[in-house]
Amino acid sequence: MSGAGLRKFVQFGWNQALCCAFPVVIFAALGVTKWLGSPLIPRYDLILVLCIAAQAAMVLLKLETADELKVITLFHVIGLGLELFKVHMGSWAYPEDAWTKVAGVPLYSGFMYASVASYICQAWRRFELRFQAWPHPYAAVGLATLIYANFFTHHVIPDLRWLLMLGLVALFSRTWVSFAVGGRPYRMHAVVSFALIAFFIWLAENISTLLGAWRYPNQATRWDWVHWGKMSSWFLLVIISIIIVAQLKDLKYRVLPRAAGAIRKGEAEAEAPPRRG
Repeated sequence: MSGAGLRKFVQFGWNQALCCAFPVVIFAALGVTKWLGSPLIPRYDLILVLCIAAQAAMVLLKLETADELKVITLFHVIGLGLELFKVHMGSWAYPEDAWTKVAGVPLYSGFMYASVASYICQAWRRFELRFQAWPHPYAAVGLATLIYANFFTHHVIPDLRWLLMLGLVALFSRTWVSFAVGGRPYRMHAVVSFALIAFFIWLAENISTLLGAWRYPNQATRWDWVHWGKMSSWFLLVIISIIIVAQLKDLKYRVLPRAAGAIRKGEAEAEAPPRRG
């Protein structure tokens, strides 16, 4: 590797590390409280306090913008909704007691979904992400809605995830994502980027369960690797996350400015003196 190539690689790694700031905080909180304990308050409650403090610090230090915080909060709510249902259905469990547990779900769990959104928002800004041949918004949002619904409905009707994945590949078959490192542009097929993010989240999930963040049924007596099939779930959740972020950014930078312009035009016309016939 040439000197310039090495510098690009280091810069890419540094930007990725900055994008992972909030997930790293969660891992650190899980690890420290796992090995050192939490003598004053229950462990899950301490993790919640640390997550809130980290989120506030990132905004105050300008590592996250106010708009990104809104997106992250939305993901926190979406994640909690999924957690409440999945824990109720026995898909996984949080074995430790906590004051901030609702229906068996500690409130810090929503931050794990929020950390995925934090990574996407940070990467979007730091790597100047751009998508080419993005699907029609109605098709993208419709697919995201079906994927999210399937996480609930597959408990009562057949699991449609593989059909949804086929539809996803077809919908994004022409979509590429471009990113910049040190001003130099690169690009990758969108589906490949989704799969890579899902793989690394699956690795993070194995570390999280090892640290006692939650527990799958096969980990009830001793820790074991999370089944590789869970990568399909994360792959679909990554799609939902990116579609939401992409459409919100489209709303902000395309639809809202246009609407604001129309409002200003209407106000100017209302204030203008009437024309003489």
